[in-house]
Amino acid sequence: MTQEHDVFHRHPDEDVDASHTAYPGTGFVVWGSLGENDRVTSGSPTPRPTAESAALFERAHAVTPGGVNSPVRAFNAVGGTPRFIESARGAYLTDVDGNEYVDLVCSWGPMLLGHAHPQVLAAVAEAAARGTSYGTPTRPEVELAEEIVARTPVDKVRFVSSGTEATMSAIRLARGFTGRELVVKFAGCYHGHVDSLLASAGSGLATFAVPGTPGVPEASTAATLVLPYNDAAAVEKVFAEHGDRIACLITEAAPGNMGVVPPAPGFNKLLAETCAAHGALFVSDEVMTGFRVTRAGQYGLDGALEGWRPDLVTFGKVMGGGFPAAAFGGRADVMSQLSPEGPVYQAGTLAGNPVATTAGLTTLQLATDDVYARIDSAAETLRAAVGTELTTAGVPHVVQAAGNMFSVFFVEEGVESVPDFAVASTQSTERFKAFFHAMLDQGVYLPPSAFEVWFLSAAHDARALDRVISALPAAARAAAAVPSTPRGA
Repeated sequence: MTQEHDVFHRHPDEDVDASHTAYPGTGFVVWGSLGENDRVTSGSPTPRPTAESAALFERAHAVTPGGVNSPVRAFNAVGGTPRFIESARGAYLTDVDGNEYVDLVCSWGPMLLGHAHPQVLAAVAEAAARGTSYGTPTRPEVELAEEIVARTPVDKVRFVSSGTEATMSAIRLARGFTGRELVVKFAGCYHGHVDSLLASAGSGLATFAVPGTPGVPEASTAATLVLPYNDAAAVEKVFAEHGDRIACLITEAAPGNMGVVPPAPGFNKLLAETCAAHGALFVSDEVMTGFRVTRAGQYGLDGALEGWRPDLVTFGKVMGGGFPAAAFGGRADVMSQLSPEGPVYQAGTLAGNPVATTAGLTTLQLATDDVYARIDSAAETLRAAVGTELTTAGVPHVVQAAGNMFSVFFVEEGVESVPDFAVASTQSTERFKAFFHAMLDQGVYLPPSAFEVWFLSAAHDARALDRVISALPAAARAAAAVPSTPRGA
């Protein structure tokens, strides 16, 4: 990193107004006077102007389904006008209306260092000046592959352009390697829009799946079994019944697509050992957690400590440094089955793009232990502050984390944890909606869905955290004002 930031505290001498709020156990204090762009109100937040975003959204509807290129961007879950972003730098987004926001989405995870990091930009500019795509092997793809192999439990890696391609290719490879067809996944885990993985649970425990969206034929999900997450008994049952037909089990290493639902202690180890006992492959989807929660991803928090490793791993987001890049990798004997070395076909024109791999390589090289420590500390501070303010406002909630990724569940009174999708689905999305807009009106951009992850970066310094934490009381009050209406009630 090029600058040092103190993410723990701000000294009172830095501000004229010495009024403050302390968050016990975090070492973080919010001091009163903020900058003009940071100022928040003690009453109801005032909506910010959105005329330009609204105009662009209307134009987009004429040429793009729903006006967006990925569904959650449409704000359907929270209502209101999606913000069209003009630029980003560090921890901040600026929309086309000139509004500035502290960004807690970070492009859904990739911006580990913050937006427009100068060293990443310089490396990308130099790479682009040499040409943007060749359709040939290049030096950056070899160097990025070496970096990934050095950090993670994979022997070889193959680049693709999206997380969906990575999981699709890993499933194909697992089937080709084992000669089997069945795939096991968990409800609430998202692995991209692959037909066989866009599946919903059947009518009973450990039953065959049904299509989870129109356009997916039943034949595409006929070989997929969907289980409740964190349910060891369901895993044992499905392998007892179908073990000799299962090609692989795929799971998010630490699920983040139903909100953060961390694996129970030893759960990933159980999955790895069960697959090995039945000759199936264990596929760990680290598209979200890879290089985000540690330099080795979620594997650094469990597999590396417990002494097991996945057979295949999928990567994305951080490894592309903000560019569309992803990868899958694994054991050498499994990866050797890929064409041109083996019979399992996979290809991609833009795979290993020299600009994207340069951005990814530079990002990983800058992702030092200090960077992870600072993001972890900032995330811990913010988690504590959210919990404090929601508790003060009397809003039932659960905050769950996997490393520096975390989510806030607006659950009903008495719910103490969220172990799976069934419990996650009971939360009050209306309370989240009120909370979201109160934060947005105060210049804080949260994920526009109750079922997503809050992300921070190394650029989220004391000023950025001050602004977020100062916005929390009004947002908590807004959530408290919404009558309790659980999802599906």
